[in-house]
Amino acid sequence: MDLSAGHVWVMISAALVLLMTPGVAFFYGGMTRAKAALNMMMMSFVSIGLVGVVWVLWGFSMTGGDGVGGLFGNPFTSFGLESLIGTEDLISAGFGATFAIITVALISGAIADRAKFSAWAVFVPIWVTLVYCPLAFMVWGGGLLGEEGAIGSVVGEAIDFAGGTVVHINAGVAALVLALIIGKRKGFGKDPSQRPHNIPFVMLGATLLWFGWFGFNGGAAGTAEEAGLIWVNTMAAPAAAMVGWLLTERIRDGRPTSLGAASGIVAGLVAITPACANVSPLGAVGLGLVAGVLSALAVGLKYKLGYDDSLDVVGVHLVAGIVGTLALGFIALPVDGEGGGLFYGGGFAQLGAQLAAAIVAIVFSAVLTMVIGLAIHKTIGFRVSEDSEVNGVDLSEHAETAYEFGGLGVGGSFRPFPESARTAPKESINS
Repeated sequence: MDLSAGHVWVMISAALVLLMTPGVAFFYGGMTRAKAALNMMMMSFVSIGLVGVVWVLWGFSMTGGDGVGGLFGNPFTSFGLESLIGTEDLISAGFGATFAIITVALISGAIADRAKFSAWAVFVPIWVTLVYCPLAFMVWGGGLLGEEGAIGSVVGEAIDFAGGTVVHINAGVAALVLALIIGKRKGFGKDPSQRPHNIPFVMLGATLLWFGWFGFNGGAAGTAEEAGLIWVNTMAAPAAAMVGWLLTERIRDGRPTSLGAASGIVAGLVAITPACANVSPLGAVGLGLVAGVLSALAVGLKYKLGYDDSLDVVGVHLVAGIVGTLALGFIALPVDGEGGGLFYGGGFAQLGAQLAAAIVAIVFSAVLTMVIGLAIHKTIGFRVSEDSEVNGVDLSEHAETAYEFGGLGVGGSFRPFPESARTAPKESINS
């Protein structure tokens, strides 16, 4: 079969989505303390390696094909992707891998500064296997939430074009569960050093995410008309969400911030993900505004409720993911004059389907993540020692630091600490 423009577009989209995970690394890395930046970025990078292997071996098989009780696909159907060699299905398999990778990488932001890298490396393949792949099958692979699934056939099929439930609600719930299991950072809510150390990195990460998101949402477009709608909506929603977030900051705090601008962009991208092909550009603007305002308000809940979601995964991904998923019940466009959301005369049917999908995703992710997280925490331990947390997980987990300050704390494991500084009198080191 000749390589068509459609094939090329999916391959380019997959590359764009893969770029988003290093984008997450910069976004999260800049939000941490300087002495935890590398560890934070490594949690994203190692997710690419681990999930890439899992996806080839059994992950892809679990998201489609012959289902097991409507919960997941048979992991041996295309084990190693051997049966796909010589077919165009390998392109779709590669595209799907990038979604699994970024989903688990998003979770890491909730446990910044205090998680063992080894525990994270164990968590990633297990979580992708037991949580991400089954939920992707339920929503996209003909499982429970599909049109003919046990739930979908009763309440209707939910719309999730690019991952509101599978990616963002899923990751947001898992992030909250891990944050509760691992506990708060030392000095949470009191230590001013826990503020972001590199805002330009955060803005660079947001830029890479927005760029890659056009492939994230647009990769599955079936027609030029649909692709155009997705592209415009992927521009409009985050733009409006950024405005909404900044206005909220201006009213609440007196100043709009660059961190707020970057976070608003991501909130808008999250909200439009499930709805990108099913709402009008005007609907995308309204959705973005609502998501930006609600996410800006939600990030402060961790201080009131006492959970330490370090980098606001819950406030942005879970909240905006729920907003985008449920909004379809109100603003989804009719298809061939039928259905649609409440605002288009479609009744409550679509809202019911969206609500059911959100509830299933929340419960499924919470229960499975709790089992996996507690098992790891009670065996090998998920949290570093207090000394390692205070001194910085970059040094304790990787023998590296992100920055060299006057030759006293040097970047790589090849020269972790200069001998001259190790033996010099304290006065001369501090002079």
